[in-house]
Amino acid sequence: MFGFNFTEMLLGIPGLIIAMTFHEYAHARVAVSLGDFTPRLMGRLTIDPRAHIDPIGLIMLFLVRFGWAKPVMINPSNFKHPKRDDILVSLAGPAINFILGFISFYILYFIRFYNIEISSITFSIIQMIFIYNVNFAIFNMLPIPPLDGSHILRNLLPPQFAYRYQSIERYSILIMIVFIATPVLGIVLMPLFQFIYTIYKVLAGILVF
Repeated sequence: MFGFNFTEMLLGIPGLIIAMTFHEYAHARVAVSLGDFTPRLMGRLTIDPRAHIDPIGLIMLFLVRFGWAKPVMINPSNFKHPKRDDILVSLAGPAINFILGFISFYILYFIRFYNIEISSITFSIIQMIFIYNVNFAIFNMLPIPPLDGSHILRNLLPPQFAYRYQSIERYSILIMIVFIATPVLGIVLMPLFQFIYTIYKVLAGILVF
């Protein structure tokens, strides 16, 4: 998904599992809190990675550098405010990834600021937790069905445009292949990643004192 070499992928396993697990758990937790108990009935209201990691998606990540977790199924009709609540559920996953990304970034910043000695492997693992969470959040916010960003955009559009927009989901696999097989994904992700990095750096600089 994010173009690392094999060694980085191995060191990134904890970060990958954390990013995927908490992303899906956040969707489930917010959906249940808003009145839809579908995720609970399907066993998704847990931080046990086994409930969220898709074995095929994980294998594909290693083979073609693009993977996925098990999506959390929800029923918007159970929400009091279907459109608003669907947006909140969609935002929950990327939001927790951004939070976890900042926590790991702050740990790295703290270590460097105070010259704390840790092993290079430990440092790299924390670094990959930061990278995976930020990239996972950004990627899922892209307005490509069925990613979280598409749910948000669909609910913000007028009904007639939302219907037409949703119809492009039939081409989502093709769009994903184009993103993966060309530099397009990197062109989209890198500026956004640098923007988030800058924000984290400013916040960490404030909090470190």
